[in-house]
Amino acid sequence: MPELSVVIVAQDNEQRSLLQVQVDSTSVARVVHTCASYPAVATDPVLRRVLTANPAVVLVDVPAENHILALRSIELIHQEVSAAVIFAVGSMRQPQVIVSAMRAGAREYIERPTNTTELLEAFVRLSTAQRKGDREGPRGKVFTVVNAKGGSGATTTAVNLALALHSAHGNVALVDIAPLGHAALHMNLKPQFTVVDAIRNLHRLDSSLLESFMTRHADGLQLLAGVNAPEVTDPPTAEFAKLFDLLVGHFRYVVVDASSRVDATTRLLSNLSETVLLVAHADVASLWSATRIQQYLGETGGRERVRLVLNRFRKIAGFTEADAEAAAGAKLLWKIPNQYFAVSAAIDRGVPLTQQSYNEISKSFAGLAAVLTENDIDVKRKAWSLFKSV
Repeated sequence: MPELSVVIVAQDNEQRSLLQVQVDSTSVARVVHTCASYPAVATDPVLRRVLTANPAVVLVDVPAENHILALRSIELIHQEVSAAVIFAVGSMRQPQVIVSAMRAGAREYIERPTNTTELLEAFVRLSTAQRKGDREGPRGKVFTVVNAKGGSGATTTAVNLALALHSAHGNVALVDIAPLGHAALHMNLKPQFTVVDAIRNLHRLDSSLLESFMTRHADGLQLLAGVNAPEVTDPPTAEFAKLFDLLVGHFRYVVVDASSRVDATTRLLSNLSETVLLVAHADVASLWSATRIQQYLGETGGRERVRLVLNRFRKIAGFTEADAEAAAGAKLLWKIPNQYFAVSAAIDRGVPLTQQSYNEISKSFAGLAAVLTENDIDVKRKAWSLFKSV
C-alpha cells in the first residue's frame, strides 16, 4: 500500500514523540509534521501549517484532562483540511468524548495509550477504503427506538422500520441491544451470533467480520441480534461507541432496538442517533413514563433528537396531539394505527407486517421511514428526478 503522510497534533511532548515513533514504525505511514498546540480558530497559524503539510491523516491526541480544546481542533481541521482523514487518540473510558470526537469529524477513535499495531490496523483500514473509492464517504445515520414503558411496541417498530428503510433504500442494519433480544423472533431468524460476540471481537473487527456476525433476513436486511439470555455484566459503553463507529461506516441506515433498556449505553447511542423514537401509548402511565425517559436521555444533550411515536393510536375524545406532546415532553413524530390482532399474529408467525399485504399499518411504517429520510440529499435528488420525468 502507498505510504500515508501524517500530521500529529498533541500538546504533550512525550505523547507527541511517542506517536511519531509509533507511526513511523508501521512502515506504511510517516510523520511529515508535528504540532505542539491545538488550533483554536480558522486563522490559527497551526491550521495553516497543517494545510501546507497536505497530510493524508491528521492524528489528534485527546487528553482526558483537557479534551475540549482537542475536540474543537478536530472540528476545525475537519472543516478546513477537508482532504485529510482525522484519527483521534484518547481514553476509552470517556464515552461522551468519543461521541463528540466522532461528531466533530474523527473517522477513527484509537485507545490511548496506543501502540504500533493499532495504528497499523487503522492505516490499513483507511487504505482499503480508499481503494474502494470510499474515502470519507457519507456516514450512515442511526435511528434508536426506545419504549416509554414495557410493551409499548419498540421492537415491532424497530423491526418494521428497518425493513421499510431497507425496501426503500437498501444497505440497512438492525441492531438489537435489548436486555433480552426479541427482534430475531419477530423475523423468524435463528442467529448464531449476537451483538456481544461482535463487541468481544472489536480488536479485530472489520466490515467483513462484522457481517459474519450478522444474520441476513430474506429481504436483505442485516440483523445484529440481541442476547438470548441476560448478561451478567454488560460491555462498557465505550465499546458500543467503537462498534457503532464501524456500523455507520458500513451501512446507510442503522436502526437500534433498545426496547426497554434505559442505561448509559442507550443514552450514548441516543447521542449518536439522528433521531430517537420514543414509543408510547396514549395513556397516562405511558406518557408519564415517556417524560422520565426523555429527561434521562437528554441529560447529556441531544434532547431535541427525541421524538414521540404513538403506537396503537386511536382518536380519543377531548385528547389532542398537543396534549400528548405536553404530557411526554417531546414533539410528536408519528402515529401507528391500532391493529393489535394483526401485530400479535405477525409476531407469533415471525412474519413482519411490512412483508404482508399492503394494509394500513404497513403503509404507516413505510411513511415513518419516508419522514425520517426526507431531508437526505440523495433521497431529495431521487424524488426530484422522478418528478421531473413524469
